[in-house]
Amino acid sequence: MKTLPSMLTLGIRRGNIEIRQFSRQRESVVFTLLFPVMLMAIFGSVFKDTIAPGVTFSQYFVAGMIASGLVNSGFQQLAIIIPMERDFGSLKRLRGTPMPVASYFIGKTILVLASMFIQLILLLAGGVLFFGVHLPTAPSKWITFIWLTILGTAASTALGIAFSAVPKSGRGASAVVSPVVIILQFFSGVFFIFTQLPAWMQQVAAIFPLKWLCQGMRSVFLPDSFATQEVAKSWETGKTAVILVVWLIVGLAFAIRTFKWERS
Repeated sequence: MKTLPSMLTLGIRRGNIEIRQFSRQRESVVFTLLFPVMLMAIFGSVFKDTIAPGVTFSQYFVAGMIASGLVNSGFQQLAIIIPMERDFGSLKRLRGTPMPVASYFIGKTILVLASMFIQLILLLAGGVLFFGVHLPTAPSKWITFIWLTILGTAASTALGIAFSAVPKSGRGASAVVSPVVIILQFFSGVFFIFTQLPAWMQQVAAIFPLKWLCQGMRSVFLPDSFATQEVAKSWETGKTAVILVVWLIVGLAFAIRTFKWERS
């Protein structure tokens, strides 16, 4: 009797299928990969003021867009795509196969990693070539960048799968998810300097992971002297890691609990 492939093997195969399907959807590719780059080009070109010694708003904004790109690739992309697949009956058909739900999650994670990798390259290249962003030279900075990317991607992916249960239909998913992401971007200091936002906005933003991802990316791509411009007068690297891990656990718990193959 022929044995079935392992959960991981099925997940990797599913990931390859996810990437091929995604690459055929031109609208999704443009929105997910190029929209953050276009925003960076617009805001970075318009706002060029110096906000601190050796730091321009363009450099500050690029760091925020890199963090926001992780949320776009994970949370926003999955929270919109999964309800659409549910409406189209794709998930119902997958349910009739031997593939476990964990393999489906692995496939989605591979899709997020692929799109995130491309988006990071585009954002970093644009930031360096056009907005004076300096790539870090210290190994510790790159280590911080790597664990921020891994934790941020993992938390965003888990939260995206969990939030996919909220939209009532695939057609209305974008209308539900996109405003949430945009509001978080405004509150978290992506489009504006975080310390210049009202105190209540800062307090609300501190609950969610995007604020901490933005602050973490600033610690990587901005001079260490800029840490004094943060609310706590430091980068709070340890606190950032703890909050991202907590959100990862919360996202996984809700994703496992709320995920459905078909609309009830």
